[in-house]
Amino acid sequence: MDKVVQHIDTFPFYTEYNRGALKESPRVHWINGWKVEFLAFANEATRHLPPVVILGGAFQNFNSYKYCVEPLLETGSVILVDLPSLGSNDQVHNLVTGERSLDLDIGDLAQILGDWTNSVHLNKVSMMGMSLGSVIAANFAAAHPDKMSRLVLMGVMQQTRKSWRMLIQEACDLLHENRMVEFGQAMVLFLVNHARMKETRMSPTARKLFFQQMSNFGLNERLRYEINANRLLRIKHVPSPSCQTLVATGQYDSFTLPHENAKFALSCPHMQFALIKNADHVPQLQKRRETLELFTTFLRGEPIDQLDGIMPMSREELQQMDRRGEERVKLVDSTCQMTHRTKVDFNMTVNVVDLTYFGLLLEAGSEANAAAILAEPRDLSIHLPSVDSEGNVSTERLSIECLIFEQVGTQVRALLKHGNFETSDRLSAMLTSRAVIRD
Repeated sequence: MDKVVQHIDTFPFYTEYNRGALKESPRVHWINGWKVEFLAFANEATRHLPPVVILGGAFQNFNSYKYCVEPLLETGSVILVDLPSLGSNDQVHNLVTGERSLDLDIGDLAQILGDWTNSVHLNKVSMMGMSLGSVIAANFAAAHPDKMSRLVLMGVMQQTRKSWRMLIQEACDLLHENRMVEFGQAMVLFLVNHARMKETRMSPTARKLFFQQMSNFGLNERLRYEINANRLLRIKHVPSPSCQTLVATGQYDSFTLPHENAKFALSCPHMQFALIKNADHVPQLQKRRETLELFTTFLRGEPIDQLDGIMPMSREELQQMDRRGEERVKLVDSTCQMTHRTKVDFNMTVNVVDLTYFGLLLEAGSEANAAAILAEPRDLSIHLPSVDSEGNVSTERLSIECLIFEQVGTQVRALLKHGNFETSDRLSAMLTSRAVIRD
C-alpha cells in the first residue's frame, strides 16, 4: 500500500449538520504518516460556494464550534480540521517516518494542510483561523494564493514580542514542575484579560471549565501543550496573505495585542480590520453573536461597517493605534519588598515607579541591585499594597510572582505572572482603590 496517502474514504465527503455530529468521532485522513482529523458539513443552498475551513486554537475541540457551524453554513460548506497535535488530534509522532510532531513548525503544518486539501480535491476555500490556527491559516494562504477565496484571522501577529514569549515559556516551566493548579489558572489569565472582566463579562462558568480542562491535563495533553508552545516560540515571521483578508481581535485582547493584529493587517494588500467591542482574546465566548455576524458578513462579501458591537478601522486609523493597552498608575506607598521563592535570605527593598495589571517598573536603587533582580528571572515576588473589602488600604501585603523582563541602569521592568485567580482579583481591586494615583 502507498504510505503517502493511506486513507480511502468510502463515505460522502460532506454530511448533513446537526449539533450531535460534533461529538462524533472525526474522520481521519493520513498524509505521509501524519493524521488529519476533520468533519465536513454542507447544505444544498450553499454547497456551490467555496467551503469554509476552520482551524482553531491549540486545545479547542470540534464541539467548541457548536454555535458556529449553523450560521457559517449560510456562507458555504463548513469543514473543521485538526492537524497533528492540535485540537483533539493526539498525534505526537509519525509511525511511518519516525518524525516527532514537536519538530513540525507552523510552515510544516500549513504544508500538510495543503497536501490534504489537494488529496480531498478542495480547489478553492475560504478559511478561518483563531489564535494558533490563525498563524497556520496565514501561512497556508500565503503559500496557496490560488486556493484562497477569503480569509478570517483572529488573534494574529507578524512577530512575537519578548514578554509574550516569556509567558509561554513560564507556562511550560509550570507544567514541567507539575504545578498544575497554577498552570491551569495561568493559562486562563493569559488568554482572558482579567483587568477587563467588567467590560467583557466573561462567564464564571466558562472560566471555571477552561481552568478545569487545563489543570487536569493528562500525559498526552501535556506533551501536546509543549509541542504547540514550542511551535509558537520558534515563530520568526508570519507571512502576509494576498487574498481578501479580515483581521479581527477583541478590543481588550491582552494575549495578541490589538496593535499587533493591526500591524499584521497593515501588511496585507487586501485587508479589512475590526475590533470586537468589549471582548479580549476569546470573543467567540464573550460576544458570540457579534463575532459570528462579523465573520459571516465578511465571508458573504458584504460590508462590515454597520454591524452592532464591531469597530472597523481604516489603514490610517491602524497606523495611529495606541500601543499601550492599560493605564499606568503610581502607588501612594511605592516602597515594596521583593523576596525569592526558595532563597529565604533574599530580601530587597525597591520602589515601584509605575504599574499596570500586567507589569511594573521598579527602581532598585543601584545597578548592582538591579542586576541581582535580573539574575532571578522567574522566582521573585513583589509585595504590593493591598485593600480590604471596603477598598481601604490594608496592612496585609499582596504578593505576586514576577518574570523579570529587562534591566535599564538602576531600573527593572517585570511582568506579573498571574497564576492565581484570587490574587488577580485582589490586584484588580487595588488598582481601582485609594492605594494608587492616576495622572
